[in-house]
Amino acid sequence: MAGLQDIRRRIDSTKKTSQITSAMQMVSSSKLSQIQKHTSGYLDYANHVEAIVAHLAATHLLDSQAEGTIPFITQRPVKNTALLVITSDRGLVGGYNNQVLKQADQIMADQKLTTQNTVIFAVGGKGSDYYAKKGFTIAFEDREITDVPKFWEVSPLVKEITKQYSAHKFDALEIVYNHFINRLRNQVVDQFVLPIRAENFKRDSEGNLSADKYKSRARDYDFEPAPETLLKAVLPQFAQSLLYGAVLDSKTAEHAASANAMQTATDNAKDLISTLGLKYNRARQAAITTEITEITGGMAALQ
Repeated sequence: MAGLQDIRRRIDSTKKTSQITSAMQMVSSSKLSQIQKHTSGYLDYANHVEAIVAHLAATHLLDSQAEGTIPFITQRPVKNTALLVITSDRGLVGGYNNQVLKQADQIMADQKLTTQNTVIFAVGGKGSDYYAKKGFTIAFEDREITDVPKFWEVSPLVKEITKQYSAHKFDALEIVYNHFINRLRNQVVDQFVLPIRAENFKRDSEGNLSADKYKSRARDYDFEPAPETLLKAVLPQFAQSLLYGAVLDSKTAEHAASANAMQTATDNAKDLISTLGLKYNRARQAAITTEITEITGGMAALQ
């Protein structure tokens, strides 16, 4: 009977775990729906800003005209590199964090980046803790990104990146995060952010800028105000939209990963309950059969 009690306790414990993971799955699904609604509105703004900068790139205005006066397009020999790594603050998200950290480690290996020539900007506690343990300099960390991040939440990150880039603390910035594809699929993305260069923009098979919605128009522009003034106004917005878009995209992928992980845990718990239930019934039937056999044997002995 002790064996039956142990199985019964495991069944009860697994049922409670299943209830918790099921509730967590519903919460993550709700957060995913909220952030998807928020993202759809933001994408219009981000696409417009990208289109403007793409037009500036088409005029070669980013190449050299304002270089040296605007930090975001100032290019110099790359002696130190910064990686912006976006992870979650907590676990229970499947392989979400491991995929990002593995990709970041691969970038470091390919570019021969070490603790001496690399600084880490970390959004999410998992990435910050991981690289702090490996001895990297954590130039900035943010562990308080909300479930549906607001635009102003990336302002401290943008200010710190701008300040350190202007101070030559690093010469190039890459960002690594999970891109949300759908509820079942995420994809790790690494994107070159700084300095902003025309060659970094995505192009179609014909070599045209993907963000350029006016390909048929002439490439002659009259600038008002001066190009430098325009760049100083637009480029910070573009950089901020890139970073905010990455955080928003990553957070969307996090909620999807969490929902999937909790759904998998719930399904596994149900499978375990089924297996334990079968085991319990077999053990119970065996115990009953043994008791009947003992009673029948006792009655035969009395006769």
